[in-house]
Amino acid sequence: MEQNEVKEQPVNQAGDVNASPAIVSAPASRTGMALSPQAGGGTCATCGGALESYSNGTGMTSYIYALGRVEPRFPSLGVEKEFAMATGRAQTTGLTDRQALHDVLSKPENRYLVRQLCWVLTIEGLETYILQPRDPADFSLLVAALRPTPRPTDVDAVIGLRGPIATPEMCNGLTVPMVLLDQMYSFDIDSLVKSIPRPKEIPEKEFAQVAEELFMRIIQMADNAGATDEHRALNLLALRDRFIYAKAVEEVGANSSLTAVEVRPSTLSGVRKILEVIFSYTHRQTDVAEKFFVRVDVTEEFPFLVTKLSPYFDR
Repeated sequence: MEQNEVKEQPVNQAGDVNASPAIVSAPASRTGMALSPQAGGGTCATCGGALESYSNGTGMTSYIYALGRVEPRFPSLGVEKEFAMATGRAQTTGLTDRQALHDVLSKPENRYLVRQLCWVLTIEGLETYILQPRDPADFSLLVAALRPTPRPTDVDAVIGLRGPIATPEMCNGLTVPMVLLDQMYSFDIDSLVKSIPRPKEIPEKEFAQVAEELFMRIIQMADNAGATDEHRALNLLALRDRFIYAKAVEEVGANSSLTAVEVRPSTLSGVRKILEVIFSYTHRQTDVAEKFFVRVDVTEEFPFLVTKLSPYFDR
């Protein structure tokens, strides 16, 4: 794709992250909200049309590229009771509650329950978005996110369009923005790190430790809900750019620490919206800083790398 003054360069990216499935949770329990579902509540399956046409108030579409964990919730008492009956008909002897939940929802005959549930993306433990697949076939992505044995390192990457705030009756009193889901990847951090091509001169154990630390620092940055262009660019790099991990390991081996990550508009932006993500490394003894940057195009729903990691010089 041609761009104003910027020609996309081929970038070797980390492979697709489609490792193990993801996480599951019981009904929502929020401060100030009834613990048991309210009868008569609607489901997220009714909100698809409302998300088809909206803007962020400026006439521009608001995109989401977020990293968190997907959890199913019961939107109403009726749905919870129906799930209980479906569980009673299944062979769940010896299974934990989480394993039974995964087993029941994975069966084709219980597909209707998958559509009735309210699917919530939590980020850093906070309920952030209610997910609504654009295509009904994509409910399979949500089922794939139900890990029978979840771990703290499980991650779900959600890509879609940000919609209006959900009504209280839609998801048992939960009022957070809805997201029209277009794509989702479910993986764990260990699988992500293993999928990143590792330079031969770097030991595997050292690479894994530094790469995991860098990934966690990116997703734990303040207010990273994947809704701003800056955070969308960072989350893309966390999943798709192997060079930032190789550089992190190289700098740690040179006794330097990652001291800052900045995101700035590129001076090369024109018709396309291009951001520069700058990584600053400071030597632990000399206090000398080195900077490296990569350009990311965030014009559309699916951001992509424009240039690979290169030295950055302050202008």
